[in-house]
Amino acid sequence: MNKRINLTLLAVCLLTYCTGADWLRFRGPNGMGVADDELVPVSWSTDTNVNVGWKTKLPGRGSSCPIVIGDRVVLTCASGYRQDRLHVLCVDVESGQRRWERQLWATGRTQTHPLITPAAPTPVSDGKRIYASFSTNDLACFDLDGNLLWLRGLMLEYPNANNSLGLASSPIIVDDVLVVQIESDSQALALGLDAVTGATLWHVDRPERANWTSPVVLHNEAGEAVVILQSSQGVAGYNPRLGEELWRYDRGAATQPSSITAGTVAFVPSNGLVALRQTPNSEPYVLWQNSRLGPSTPTPLLYEGRVYVVSGAVLKCADAETGKLIWQLRLKGRRFSGSPVAAAGHLYLFSEDGLAQVVELGGQRGRVVSSNDFGETLLASPAIARGALYVRSDEHLWKIASTPSGG
Repeated sequence: MNKRINLTLLAVCLLTYCTGADWLRFRGPNGMGVADDELVPVSWSTDTNVNVGWKTKLPGRGSSCPIVIGDRVVLTCASGYRQDRLHVLCVDVESGQRRWERQLWATGRTQTHPLITPAAPTPVSDGKRIYASFSTNDLACFDLDGNLLWLRGLMLEYPNANNSLGLASSPIIVDDVLVVQIESDSQALALGLDAVTGATLWHVDRPERANWTSPVVLHNEAGEAVVILQSSQGVAGYNPRLGEELWRYDRGAATQPSSITAGTVAFVPSNGLVALRQTPNSEPYVLWQNSRLGPSTPTPLLYEGRVYVVSGAVLKCADAETGKLIWQLRLKGRRFSGSPVAAAGHLYLFSEDGLAQVVELGGQRGRVVSSNDFGETLLASPAIARGALYVRSDEHLWKIASTPSGG
C-alpha cells in the first residue's frame, strides 16, 4: 500500500478550500489558515499608518479571532469586573465603523486564565448566520444584521463542563450541523446542533481532560465529510449528522494546537507531528511521524506541499509528503499563542508581546522580510480577506491593507 501523500490531491484540496474571499471560521477555509490572495501587504507600520486601513477600539478583551463575512468583520469580547458581559461586535470592512453590537449576560462560569477572557472561542458563520461561542458555554446565533435567532446556555445543561483556565475550542459548521466541543477534567462532551434551530441532534461523551483544540473536517475517499475531534487520548472521526464514531487513533495528541486536514490526510500534533490517511471503512494509517515537529500552542499550517509548525520561538518547515525537516528559523518574541496564516508565498506570525513578523517562504529556507510592533498583547490568529489582514488584540482591531500612502 502506498503510504505517500498524493501532492496532486493536496493541491486540489487547497484550491477547493482556499478560493473565495470570506474567512468564516477559526483559521479560515477548512481551518487551514491559508488564503488565495495576492494583495495582502508584506510590510506596514502602525506608527506611520502606512498600509494600515483603520484601527478600531474594542468594547472589551478577548483572544477570539475575527471572521469576515462579505462586508462585515465579526468578533467577540468580554467586559466587566467578573468578565460576565459578553459582546458580539460587527464592524464595516471598509471603514472600521461599528455596524452593530449585541451584549449578553454570561450564564456560566467566567473564570479564566489571566491572559484570556470568556471571549476565547472564535465565532463561525455559514454565510447566512453568525454563531458566537464563549468560554462560559453560552452559544448565540444571529443573522447578519445582528438579530438574535436562538440562544443556548450549555452550562445549565452540563454544569461541570468547565475549568479554572477557561475554554477555547471554536465551533465549526458541517452539513448544516454546528459542532461544539466542550472538554474539561470533570465533564467532557461534543454536541451536534441544528444550525437553524439550535436543537441538539447528537451528544457524545469525550475523554475527561482539559482540552482547548477545535474540531476539523476530513474527507474520505468517497468525498464524505468526517468530523475530527482531538483530545489527550488521540483523535477520532465522527459522522457529522449522527455523531457516530467511525474510527479512532489512540496514541495521544496535544490539547492546545489543533489538527489540520487536506483531503483524506490529517496532520495531528501527536508525539511531534503525525500524518494520517483515512481509508474507506477502516481506521487511518500512519504515513509518517516526526518527533521534531511538535508545535507548542499555535496550530500547524500546510502550504504548497510543506508543513509549518511553531515550536517555542522557532519556525520549522517540513516536507508534507515525507515529514522530513527542511529548515528552521528562530523568530523574535518570547511566546506565540496565535496560529500563523499564509498568503502569496508569505507566512504571517504574531508573538504574544505584539511583534508581527512576515516570513518569505520561497528559496532554500525562510527569511523574515518585515516586522512591526503593535505595542499590545496579541493572542489571536489574524483573518485574511480581500487583500487585507485583520489583527485583533485585547484593545483594538486593525485592518492591514495597501493604502495610497503605502504604495
